[in-house]
Amino acid sequence: VSDLRPSALPGSFDVSRSMFDLRSPPHRFMKRYDSFSSVPSSTSSRKDSQGSNRSLDTITLSGDERDFGRLNVKLCYVSSVEQIWITVLHCKDLSWPSSCGENPRISVKGILTLPKPVHFKSSAKEGCNDIEFMETFVFAIKLQSLQAVRLVFKIQTQTPRKKTIGECSLALRELSAEESTHWLDISPPSK
Repeated sequence: VSDLRPSALPGSFDVSRSMFDLRSPPHRFMKRYDSFSSVPSSTSSRKDSQGSNRSLDTITLSGDERDFGRLNVKLCYVSSVEQIWITVLHCKDLSWPSSCGENPRISVKGILTLPKPVHFKSSAKEGCNDIEFMETFVFAIKLQSLQAVRLVFKIQTQTPRKKTIGECSLALRELSAEESTHWLDISPPSK
């Protein structure tokens, strides 16, 4: 294993080069705390789920640490007609249990968590590294009602039976007429 990090000035942080790779969107590193360290990785360690110390260089992602993929959505609120426009664009780097098969049919179920929840669902697509949905859903709801709720997405397989394999959510506090794009990290489904 070779250490690709540049030598640091005294008192500065060692930062891996991937942090400066501008081709990758910045959200890819939002929750990757192992990307930087104030001490060389060979001397730093952390406790794994069983409580033993391991060098950061040898940690492999498993269980809750695994990357479950990301969902790309666009939101817009048209105040003149009191409508929210929700566009489900892509699902990237999605992982699913082997019990679902090699290329299961994948769909995205959306829920606006109003007192009377509003549900919608994309069509099912074949599972792959970059699933393109490009589907827009429009609902007539007052802005004041939306600003206190969340938009929850459940990633579901359709074969052999319907199963939620991941989820993500977004607060709707800052809806506006200007279309906003969001990349949401998919987490394991809550129990």
